[in-house]
Amino acid sequence: MEVDWWKDASKMSGIWRDGVILEAPAEMLEVISERFIHTQGLLRGTGSSISMLKIQVKMGFIFSKSMSENMKNQQEFMLMNARLQLERQLMMQNEMRERQMALQIAWSREFLKYFGTFFGITAISLTAGAIRRKKPAFLFPIIPLSFIFTYQYDLGYGTLLQRMKGEAENILETEKSKLQLPRGMITFENLEKARREQSKFFIDK
Repeated sequence: MEVDWWKDASKMSGIWRDGVILEAPAEMLEVISERFIHTQGLLRGTGSSISMLKIQVKMGFIFSKSMSENMKNQQEFMLMNARLQLERQLMMQNEMRERQMALQIAWSREFLKYFGTFFGITAISLTAGAIRRKKPAFLFPIIPLSFIFTYQYDLGYGTLLQRMKGEAENILETEKSKLQLPRGMITFENLEKARREQSKFFIDK
């Protein structure tokens, strides 16, 4: 039949496969379309029927461009999603750290109230006893108690935390070698070796 002439030509040129035109030059597509319309008209004129005839023209460069754009968009979405998750984790850790620090400062201030009352009563009593009995030795317990009181006051209301932060930053910048673990960082190989030795020990035992 006349409808098969361009199938054979397409098979010879490698553009026809399983009833689908994969790719073809524009001139050949125009000739194929005109020939198909003419052949279909002839078949209709003779009363013949065509059950199914599909012609799909797939432009390879358009398909590959669409695939690359979809892949690029998917990669950007995955990167943005990973970045959002990381930012949320960092924010959550920072919130937990700030709440723990606030709780520690609040505990220091509350402790200072009770200890300050105890320190005041003790200092007055010891001073009165030293004056009454004329024994300066009664004033010695006030010295260590005053150090504790000063430390708690500096922690709760002073600049102790700021000084600690500055010293920590200095250690991270200039004394980083002191922060390293003995024998370096733990690796997967070390853990696996220890696990195998322990498993062998239990099996042998």
